Amino acid sequence: MTIPALAPLFVGDFAHYRDVLVLPGQDQRPGIPAQELVTADGLQWVLSEYRRSQPGDDERALLSLWSRYYFVKLTVPVVGANLMLGRELTVGLDGIEVILGEGGVPEAFRLPDEGRPFRTPPADGFERFRNLLEENFAPLIDGWCRQVKVSRRVLWNNAANYFEWLIRTLESTKVPQSMLADGQQVVEAPRYPDGRPNPMASPVRYVEQGGGDEPLRQRRHCCIRYRLPDLPLCRNCPHIDRPPKGALLPGDD
Repeated sequence: MTIPALAPLFVGDFAHYRDVLVLPGQDQRPGIPAQELVTADGLQWVLSEYRRSQPGDDERALLSLWSRYYFVKLTVPVVGANLMLGRELTVGLDGIEVILGEGGVPEAFRLPDEGRPFRTPPADGFERFRNLLEENFAPLIDGWCRQVKVSRRVLWNNAANYFEWLIRTLESTKVPQSMLADGQQVVEAPRYPDGRPNPMASPVRYVEQGGGDEPLRQRRHCCIRYRLPDLPLCRNCPHIDRPPKGALLPGDD
């Protein structure tokens, strides 16, 4: 079911994402128009499906955790195709569908077409990823925050966390630096070129541990999943050293 133009990307570590992006007529699984995710009825339906596998009454935590599945599933193949293949994919909310899998979490995305190579090189990372950041992430997060009283910072950090992780992962491979510069800018520049704050900036910090150990990769904002039954803090949670009252630590029974 791999989109033919993207097939060269899905090898090695990327093979896991081979069937995440599909085309109309190529995959017959039922999908939800992504725009419905920002409506009251659509979001409540999605969260009710998710509750079957992840119980809990805190809608903020449920939405935050569900969004993590959404962001990682979409970010890895879309950013990978953009940087590695020079291919811009159509991922605006008004044109894609979300296919839910077991547990009510995103399993795949149905795109309207296979995208296209950039006609001219993007001026910077914000232009390169405009479709993903401004036509998907931004309206999605704004819509969710209108329905559920969850912090925008939490949701943007969920998105940026996976974006940054992917860029750093690619840095550790033989991918040329020139191919990664635009991605690095997105998670390093504090502002857009027009002066707007960049909500993707500095999503994590690297804390020196001493003793020759690798620095600890720590998120800037907690995803608040610990508010759900039986879920501990993440290992890279900013609260790991001073956990909120009642929060389980990683490894707790």
